[in-house]
Amino acid sequence: MNTGYLGDTTPKLGFGLMRLPMIGDEIDMEQVKAMVDTFMAKGFTYFDTAYVYINGKSEVAAREAIVKRYPRDSFTLATKLPLWDNIETEADMQRIFDESMERAGVEYFDYYLLHSMDKAKFEKADRIGAWDFLFKMKAQGKIKHCGFSFHDSAEVLDEALTKHPEVEFVQLQLNYIDWENDNVQSRKCYEVAVKHNKPIIVMEPVKGGSLASMNNEIQGIMKAQNPDLSIPSWAVRFCAGLDNILTVLSGMSTKAQLDDNVSYMEHFEPLSDKEHEVLKTVVEKLNAIPTIPCTGCRYCVDDCPMQIHIPDIFRAVNHQKQFGSEDNVDRSGYESATREGGKASECLHCGSCEAHCPQHIHIIEELEDAAKLFES
Repeated sequence: MNTGYLGDTTPKLGFGLMRLPMIGDEIDMEQVKAMVDTFMAKGFTYFDTAYVYINGKSEVAAREAIVKRYPRDSFTLATKLPLWDNIETEADMQRIFDESMERAGVEYFDYYLLHSMDKAKFEKADRIGAWDFLFKMKAQGKIKHCGFSFHDSAEVLDEALTKHPEVEFVQLQLNYIDWENDNVQSRKCYEVAVKHNKPIIVMEPVKGGSLASMNNEIQGIMKAQNPDLSIPSWAVRFCAGLDNILTVLSGMSTKAQLDDNVSYMEHFEPLSDKEHEVLKTVVEKLNAIPTIPCTGCRYCVDDCPMQIHIPDIFRAVNHQKQFGSEDNVDRSGYESATREGGKASECLHCGSCEAHCPQHIHIIEELEDAAKLFES
């Protein structure tokens, strides 16, 4: 285990303020306060928000639930700067930064990140002087540590850290199901960060909740090894046991989720060799589940008279097949896929999509199954 790195003494569970409990369109502040109180009482200190979370309300929640109620030196707070299309100058970045400080009610941020960086955003950051802005704020004492959150390939990450060795940490999407995934490249990105000696903040350890509730067979494998531990605990402990981890963020939405997380992370123990073997079996079984072999080329969408976003619907179906169960149908992906297009049940059976599909998928049949799954 590498010791002596930035944040090496930070408790390995962080509170992500992106999926807070809601009452309608407003944050349930009383529940958030109760969650924060338990989190702090158990010795955890790291809170993560962003300028864009919950339409800006997340930073305000940090002020109301944390900043106003605890001494500033008793917790660490991170937020993020989005490089949207309308952010082009130092004045634009300063405006966003000042607004974040006002919302959160702080005089400095412990960790400040460029948000959701990829190859295009790195090019923009260089062009508009985003790195210079971050370190200017640091020189003024308004930021303690500068970094970025990342969504791209290991190659792009290596290029960025080689070009900007001044970056102090990175935030990566790491979890056991994406560890060898060719698209997410969790392991490869992790290894790049370690190569550059950058401490890592882990995001999406439970893959947006996907690794919290899987089919009964998968859950049974884990429960047979340790019946007392929750299913999501495996995912968080997998990440927390890696070297160079500053903290592992969990986007907790309920007091029950928080109570579960602190129960096994208060006295954290890394996964044993036997538990790693169990997870290897879990990954093999998840990857063996038959899914629709859609590559997302979207040729099927172009001529669809109902403008059904077929690849997005198939992604929701595949997600349900891998991570859902009969008594736990996650409709959020399907609702997103059909928000600006037709529903699966609105297919006219014209066959245009199947004529254009390079994978020769029986799209009409798959859409019928999707309708039964998500619309019944």
